[in-house]
Formats: sequence, C-alpha cells, structure tokens
Amino acid sequence: MNEIRPKERDAVIQSLRAGVVPRVGQHLIQVGRVKEVEALLKDIDRIIDGGSTIRFVIGEYGSGKTFFLNLIRAIALEKRLITAHADLSPDKRFQSTGGQARSLYAELIRNVSTRSKPEGGAIQNIVERFIAEAMRESQSSGIKVESIILRRLEKIYEMVGGYDFAQVISAYWKGHDTCNEQLKSDAIRWLRGEFSTKTEAKLALGVRTIIDDMSIYDHLKLMAIFVRLAGYSGLLICFDELVNLYKLANSQSRNANYEQILRMVNDSLQGIAVGLGIIMGGTPEFLMDTRRGLYSYPALQSRLAENTFATAGRLDFTGPVLRLSNLSQEDFFVLITKIRHVYALGNPEAYLLPDEGLKAFMEYSFKKIGEVYFRTPRNTIKAFVNLLAVLEQNKDLKWQEMLGNIDIDQETNPDLEPLPVDVDTIQSGTNNEKQQQNGGDNLGTFKL
Repeated sequence: MNEIRPKERDAVIQSLRAGVVPRVGQHLIQVGRVKEVEALLKDIDRIIDGGSTIRFVIGEYGSGKTFFLNLIRAIALEKRLITAHADLSPDKRFQSTGGQARSLYAELIRNVSTRSKPEGGAIQNIVERFIAEAMRESQSSGIKVESIILRRLEKIYEMVGGYDFAQVISAYWKGHDTCNEQLKSDAIRWLRGEFSTKTEAKLALGVRTIIDDMSIYDHLKLMAIFVRLAGYSGLLICFDELVNLYKLANSQSRNANYEQILRMVNDSLQGIAVGLGIIMGGTPEFLMDTRRGLYSYPALQSRLAENTFATAGRLDFTGPVLRLSNLSQEDFFVLITKIRHVYALGNPEAYLLPDEGLKAFMEYSFKKIGEVYFRTPRNTIKAFVNLLAVLEQNKDLKWQEMLGNIDIDQETNPDLEPLPVDVDTIQSGTNNEKQQQNGGDNLGTFKL
C-alpha cells in the first residue's frame, strides 16, 4: 500500500473513534460486501444511461449502512454523477405542512457534490457550467445565450415546476451578463428552496412558484434532468436515518410520508424519472414492521417484498431491497488490519500491534461480546482505535497488558466459547488478499 497523508489518516481515525463514518478515505478501510457494491454499480450504470433506480439499504444499527452509502456516493462521483445526501429527522422528512419537507430539500441541495467539490455546496458550480456550455454554443452559432438556455431547457417545461425552473436559470444568466450579483444570488436561493413565500420570489425573480413542502420530489426530478444538460451523467440521492419516519407517532403523517416513498418507487421502477437514482438507508424494523414500518402500507409491502425463491443461501441483488450482509470474521480481521495500516500512515514499521496482537484482540472481542462484534462492528472498531491511541501515547505499555483492560460498550457474556474460526486461517486469507491487491479486484477490497 502507498503511504497515507496525515490529513487523510486523521480524518479516518477521528471519525472511527467517534463512531461516525469518515467523509474521506473510505476506500482505505473498505472490506467485504463486494456483491452489494457490484449491484449498486449496475444501478449507477443505469442512471448514466438515462434510467432510474431506487434501493433500500437495510441493516441493523452499527452494521455499516452509512459507510456503505458514503462509499457508493464516492464511486458515483468518480463516474461523473452529481450526488446529494441528507439524514431524515423530526424536522426533515418527505411530506409535511410545516416546512419539514422543504428543510429536507434545502439540506440535500446544500450537500450537492461533484468530483471537484466532494464536500458539497456545488449547486452554483453546476449552474455556471450549464451557462458556460450555452455561451460556447452561442459563440459558435451566433444565437443569443438566453435563447439557447431556454431552448435547451424546453424538455422540462411540461414537468411540474419546469417553466419556472427554466426562468430561474435564465435569470441567473441575466445576472451573470449584467454583473448583477444580487440576481445571481436570488436564483441560487430559489434553487436551494430558501424562498418562503411566492410574493418574495416574484419580486426577486419574476416567477410565481417556489419550492415548497408539496413539490420537493418534483424539483429533484427537474434537477436530475438539469445536471445531465449541464454535462454530468446523472443525479444520485442518498437518504439516511429513515427510521425517523418509523418513529413518527402520528399515523396520518407517517402514511403521508410513505405515500411519497411509494411515488418514488413507482417512478423509479417504471423508468419515469430520468437520470435519477435514490438510495434509502434504514433498519429492519423500519422496513418490516407491519404496524408502523413500510410493510404497514400495503402498496409498499407488495413492491418491496422479498424474493420467495431467494432462500437457503440463495441471493438476489436485483430487487429494490438490499440487505447488508454481515461481515465475516475474516472480513473483520482484514478491517482491523487496514485500520492499523491507516493509523501508521501506511508504514508497516510503525505498526503499534503485531499480527499476534490483532488475533488476540479478536479473541478478546469474541469472549467479551460474542458474534455481535463483527456483525455490528461500530463499538468494537471504536475500542480498537482507542487501544491504538493508548499504545501510541504510552510507549512503555505492552499490548498484552492492555487487552485485559479494554471496555467495549456492549453487554458481556463470560460463558461464550473461544473464537470458532482459526485465526491462522484468517491471517492466511489476509496475506492472499495482499498478494492479489496489485492484480485486480478481490473480496477484501474494492477499487474505484
């Protein structure tokens, strides 16, 4: 492996230690789930071809849903897609009457990312790229830029909110052409959903509509078409923490949000949305609870039902529901090996734990909390990073002493049997992965 920059190393390690997903460097610690990644890669290819997809990524708390979503977003950016992401919360949801849906849309647009601007805030860059393309066409054809802009946006006129969307883009061009920064700012504010009244929007831009609680999905479909017109491959949207819909106490509000999800499912499965991919992350309860989950809505239950033939170890990765498989103990060993490598800035001579220490940590974790330690590894990874931090700051300590003092945030079970997998076999598999790393894809890692 190549050496790792301190900035990237610190971003990864600090995130893992806090129990959150790193914003950068996910590829450094990605292990397993190759089939799931391949399935989402096919979805990305479908978006690039102008199709639409929707996936529900289902996994327990701490199983790696958010990490998986971030990894797919990083891959999408490499494929020249635009990505956007937002977490649902009590004040951010798909349908509401009090501004919560518009807040979700505003969060999405703030997080719009491109490959050159992966941290978000790229909506103005996308608009300017569209304008630049229109200006180049104007120079070669002699047609006015505004006429080219409106002609290129003709295909969205018949969509809900399409005409005003085009007028806002045209207004941005006018602001650019006349050096009117206020007009440009108002156009971006409208695209971000920051206008709260139609009167305010009409005075600023001359349009009669705004992005409100009832129209966020319609404008996401418009945005998917617009980014393709700007020269990108499509739009991938990631919604996380959908369990917050499951927690809504009001059944009418919950069902109204499920109706919006049903609309997205129908549009995606029927190919109505163009160049739009949607990924939603949630827990098994959010999906399968027949009283409050998605399965409580009969139309969604029928569309998201599992393949009855995919039993007894048979897998189907083509349906809308993608269940994250558990990490195997081999995968978990590879994971802590990679974390050790990142912690040492990619320098094997600076490893704080030898391979024997990794084996001992796995044995300790299994005896402490059982198989949960690799199925939902968040807390165990935090404990491992904490161990490395103590060893780094206390050079006189030995890892053999420290493994007796780690406190993993899980219930313990002293009656568990020893680790059932031969760690020497795991080590052998890890060495094979290292040997394959320069030769192509393998089950332990994924390369962009």
